[in-house]
Amino acid sequence: MATTTVQKTSSLFSPPNAQQWHELSVDQTFQAVETTAEGLSSQEHQRRLEKCGPNGLPTSDSDAWYVTLAKQFRSPMVLFLAVAAVVTAVLQEWFDVLVIALVLLLNASIGFWQARKAERDVKALQELSAPTATVIRAGEQSQIPASDVVPGDVLYLESGDQIAADVRILESNGLQVDESMLTGEAMAVSKHDEVLEADISLGDRINMGYSGTLVISGRARGVVVATGTDTELGHIAELVSTESAKTPLQILTDQLERNIAYVILGVAILTFISSLIMGTTIGDTFLITVALVVSAMPEALPIVLSVAMGVGVSRMAKHRAVVRQLHSVETLGSTTVIGSDKTGTLTVNRMTVEQLWTPDAGTVTISGENREELEDYTAAQTQCLRTGALTNDAVPAAEGDRDGADADSEGTDSEGSLLDLIGDAVDVAMAVSGLESEQVTSQERGQTSMASMPYEPELAHSQTIRTDPDGTAVLHAKGAPETILDFCTVDEETAHKARKAVSEMAHRGLRVIATAHRQIADDELDELVEEFENSQAPRPTGMKLSGLQAMMDPPREGVEDAIAQCREAGVHVMMITGDHPTTAAAIADRLGLAPTQTTSSRHSEAQSVITGTELAELSDPELVQRLPQITVAARMSPQDKLRVVKVLQEQDKIVAITGDGVNDAPALKAASIGVAMGESGTDVAREASDVVLTDDNFVTIVEAVRQGRITFSSIRKATFFLLSNGLAALIAVAVNTFTELPLIFLPVMLLFMNVVTNGIQDIALAFEKGEGDELDQSPRPRSEGVLNRTMWLRTVITGTWMGVGTLLVYRMAHEAGLELDHCRTLALITMVMFNFFQVFSARAERQSVFRLNPFSNPLLLISALAALGLQWLASSWEPIADLIGLTALSVTEWLMCTAIGSTVLLIVEGEKLVRRLAHRGSADG
Repeated sequence: MATTTVQKTSSLFSPPNAQQWHELSVDQTFQAVETTAEGLSSQEHQRRLEKCGPNGLPTSDSDAWYVTLAKQFRSPMVLFLAVAAVVTAVLQEWFDVLVIALVLLLNASIGFWQARKAERDVKALQELSAPTATVIRAGEQSQIPASDVVPGDVLYLESGDQIAADVRILESNGLQVDESMLTGEAMAVSKHDEVLEADISLGDRINMGYSGTLVISGRARGVVVATGTDTELGHIAELVSTESAKTPLQILTDQLERNIAYVILGVAILTFISSLIMGTTIGDTFLITVALVVSAMPEALPIVLSVAMGVGVSRMAKHRAVVRQLHSVETLGSTTVIGSDKTGTLTVNRMTVEQLWTPDAGTVTISGENREELEDYTAAQTQCLRTGALTNDAVPAAEGDRDGADADSEGTDSEGSLLDLIGDAVDVAMAVSGLESEQVTSQERGQTSMASMPYEPELAHSQTIRTDPDGTAVLHAKGAPETILDFCTVDEETAHKARKAVSEMAHRGLRVIATAHRQIADDELDELVEEFENSQAPRPTGMKLSGLQAMMDPPREGVEDAIAQCREAGVHVMMITGDHPTTAAAIADRLGLAPTQTTSSRHSEAQSVITGTELAELSDPELVQRLPQITVAARMSPQDKLRVVKVLQEQDKIVAITGDGVNDAPALKAASIGVAMGESGTDVAREASDVVLTDDNFVTIVEAVRQGRITFSSIRKATFFLLSNGLAALIAVAVNTFTELPLIFLPVMLLFMNVVTNGIQDIALAFEKGEGDELDQSPRPRSEGVLNRTMWLRTVITGTWMGVGTLLVYRMAHEAGLELDHCRTLALITMVMFNFFQVFSARAERQSVFRLNPFSNPLLLISALAALGLQWLASSWEPIADLIGLTALSVTEWLMCTAIGSTVLLIVEGEKLVRRLAHRGSADG
């Protein structure tokens, strides 16, 4: 980022005695921010606005295009090629200069367009700020730009408002706020003004409202305690605005390029000095040195990296994973830890009624695991489902702007389409349950109720009066089990069974809602309806307990198997969520996210779950000890998530983090790879991420891990192919320098071979589909380079063999008295044939190439044959042959070069066989 413009607020006020705002009473809050319930005067507001500055978030600018372009020439490989171009220009080898310049231009163009993707993270955060706010000034309501809100302002909040700043709630009338962007919790949070205890997480601070969150229902007043960068949203913006770290692949390729550059520089200097000592002219010495640099330089490597990752991007997109950062394709493949959000990723992000308890039938499971197919419903089960569906404000998505209970009709669409409901998650779940079981119809739900009282958090229940199909007026009520039981006439045994069922369901992480009903006599109906209309809904009495409905956001199909696959692939999976620990642990248990140790002890289970409060009490070394056992991290703040990521990375872990809310953005950006949700995710999360899942499904991540491993394997194979050929050319040129023979290759010959013939074959390796055992392998150690020890040894063996073989052909041709161009052509074609067979052996790192279908990568077969055709054309067509310095060969000479070149295939496949036999022997032993 080039420049940064920050709209920074000065924190005028802070809670006394190191307390936090949620710990203060309303009066203490007024005193701390020096205001009253009447709000600020215009003069005081202006003074504070000048002191604090606008209520906004930081903005940043991208680098200028020319700065980005200049950065593309910082690579050691690029610098070496640039120097080689200058030297060849001095020597007036203009064709060589042109070829080198084209290579440089191609590399810079690819890097430039990749780098120009704008950093929009903080901009997306800024767009979350509410455009306007309703404030109380000197006792009068007025609407002002949200940027003018200052600490001490009193905000008036109502349904549909986006909260403009962090506020301490002064009074609440059924206020419910969607804080999922900050906490990740799907359920709306009921707010009130009571003082809370000190050490509680942000998700439990129900007397606070936070900037950027959305009021779902109700009304409230709150006093502003923080604006701009002092808000929770502002703290997240500061965390997100840090620069992204390089991906593991970028680190490895940078290191590889530096090592290659150092080796080439050393050999070039040694060769240059040796040539001068041997009496070679300065012009020829420069030419030899340039040839040596060009021969060893893998010019196609940057292009191959981009192509391999581009292929990976395309393949992941087909599996619903959209890659935003090209280098991130491989990072998923080397991931050792996946920290996954719960809601919408591991679960379906839709509350579903799973169990039904009634006094006459006990507990039955109606959806999810162990589902029971009920052919006939008991009277109590029917009534329980009907009450849940009729005392309900959920409406069809197309009618979301209407009041659910008072809607004239739900339309005449099919039942299936009407199951697409919106509203409170609990209401939607109970409405769908009633409709799917056919205990209530959509038309019946759409009829206007005779009277209703919406859910009030203080009363913990809702009521409605409906007319049954037989014309009977019925009072329905649903709400917290203890509240509903108090309304009911029920014997001790039934009450005990109900409470036991509630306890068992809650222990499994289910949310439990009780339902009750009673018929209304004709002589009391009018009076009761009038009381509802006068907003004086009576406390229900004499109700009959219908039953209990227990619900949860169930796991997605296939996630359990995906987590098992991750474990087999050596990847540790953690659930990191803002949800309640009981809910998170219940989902984790169903997904097989059990303690990593094979024990069922309570101690082990306790060690596998950690909360944000517990996390804060651990030092980093203590956290390092706990992390391998942790499978569930609940009630996690953005800072908590970020700390977990950084501690894991300090242990050389490759960390993938998934998320969809603003609270996930810092961790998404700091992670080795951030994976955002495409369907349910916020713009902030997507902009901070490297990969976006279009289906929000954890199963997609596992496929992306496999594709990431295939991508790295392709890069490794291509790198091996290029470096072994580069080493062969380096040996041929360097060793030949210390003989009496003329220069074995001109620089332009090597450039043509490296960029044109080898380049198209190497690129084709990027399209390999993998060896099929990618998820059976452990993650690649972070300390391991692009090439591991096995591949480096294979590179040295094959490079040496090809280099020596090429030198022998050159010497025999020279001793046979052939012309210099003829000798060089024979040497070059021998090297080309070595490359032709080498590219096929490079298709598999572990398997024998003879077991692979030669047509499974048709592009490789075509490119290898095309490379031979281009080389034949370059040596046979006189205009090109004269430019490069080649001559035509006979069929016999081509066959001889082919026979020599094929020996490299036997060398590589022999080495693979020895390794497979050694591995099998160690496994048997």
